[in-house]
Amino acid sequence: MATDPWKSIDAQPVERLDDLFRSDPERLHHFCWTLGGITFDWSKTHLSQPLLDRFVELSIRQKFDEAREAFFAGGEVNPTEGRSADHPAERGSGNPEAVQLAAVRRLRMRAVIDAIEAGAFGDISGVLHIGIGGSVLGPELLVDALCTRTSALKLRFLSNIDPNAFDRAIEDLDPATTLIVAASKTFTTAETLSNLSAALEWLSRGGVDDPYGRLIAVTAAPQAALDAGVDESRILQFSEGVGGRYSLWSAVSVSPALALGWDSFEELLEGAAEMDRHFRYSAPAENVPLIAAFADLLYTQKLGARTRAVIPYDERLRLLVPYLQQLEMESNGKSVTAAGEPVGRPTAPVVWGGVGTDAQHAVFQLLHQGTALIPVEFLAVIRDDSALPDHHRQLLLNAFAQGAALMRGQRSDDPHRNYEGNRPSSTILLDRLDARSLGALLAFYEHRTFASAVLLGINPFDQFGVELGKAIARDLAEGDGDDDLDPSTRALMERAAL
Repeated sequence: MATDPWKSIDAQPVERLDDLFRSDPERLHHFCWTLGGITFDWSKTHLSQPLLDRFVELSIRQKFDEAREAFFAGGEVNPTEGRSADHPAERGSGNPEAVQLAAVRRLRMRAVIDAIEAGAFGDISGVLHIGIGGSVLGPELLVDALCTRTSALKLRFLSNIDPNAFDRAIEDLDPATTLIVAASKTFTTAETLSNLSAALEWLSRGGVDDPYGRLIAVTAAPQAALDAGVDESRILQFSEGVGGRYSLWSAVSVSPALALGWDSFEELLEGAAEMDRHFRYSAPAENVPLIAAFADLLYTQKLGARTRAVIPYDERLRLLVPYLQQLEMESNGKSVTAAGEPVGRPTAPVVWGGVGTDAQHAVFQLLHQGTALIPVEFLAVIRDDSALPDHHRQLLLNAFAQGAALMRGQRSDDPHRNYEGNRPSSTILLDRLDARSLGALLAFYEHRTFASAVLLGINPFDQFGVELGKAIARDLAEGDGDDDLDPSTRALMERAAL
């Protein structure tokens, strides 16, 4: 009987990081890769060549190659919902039929943007983009990372049902010159529809005679948008096989495409497509998203890490952490396999983080001297075009120094000043932050998440775990379900006079 790869992984010794570098003078070469202007340095993790070999064996046992090809070929990789996962097709990768359909939808998206720029929607100085989850997290990340502060177009994003969020989103927008984009896969999402209704009323109060004429709906369910009163000419569609957290490649990003310009949006797609090609065709021992997944599983499965810290040392990537939280925890936060059996081992770690150097003065005490093992992922950008180059130099030095300090540590007779060291980190270093490199980076994270799911045998493309609380809230709003409430929840509702 073949050896269980997980048992082989568990039996493999884990060496200290400094010993790994001493025993292999070529370690940096073996665990550091540069793809399209991005360096991925996994040398300061506890991956060793023997462990890498064991994880490759696991990928073979889990039929990773077959799963990856099914993913790109448009196979039913989302069995619980009976769907393919079509987001690579939105950037021109994979199933030719899905790629062709996505190209047609992209032409329509381009035509709508051209119409907006030509004045077909009137004088537009601002865009209120409404959605929730991936319908906002991805587009907002793109705008925050890539748009200059001097952009003439004000883009504001609204997701929370909290009325304070609505007030903040519209506070510097003029209803007379604001375009509304409402993005919802099903066009039934309660928060999105409530915020859309409030936004249309705001336009009407602001003197706009035809608020629906200032509305673009983005959805995989065009009939639902039609039923909600949106004109067919103002509906942009994307595939049902594109999950919300994977949708920034589709018409969901009409707002960023409008702000960035179409050429930049195309560069974003091409950068992602380059990573698609690497992930699809590279052998396991050279496949960067797969090797990153190996490291993630080493820490969650063998070494007991339950979280991973992501620390971008670039203010433009400040929204990356919430984007990754949805991508990774909604995809792989599962307790059963794709076949419905208990997984029997940990799945997704909790992803958290902050922006350097602020994070250094908030959470790094725990990372250096706390009792929890927490792998840290640093992101930084070499080239910066700001007017403060010395600031940027200090920023990069801080990022690199933190990784060195986590690994090296520092012995002291004073226990309060003792650093154990041997604490893992990885570093992703971009030559520059532009649409192409950001596209490649986000596609890397998608494929890393998919690879982890395949190795664990789970389905990363459904998200039923988000439904129960929403269903109970809907029942309570309709006056149903009170009899099933626990005493605590009932008392809270009474206290709030609900």
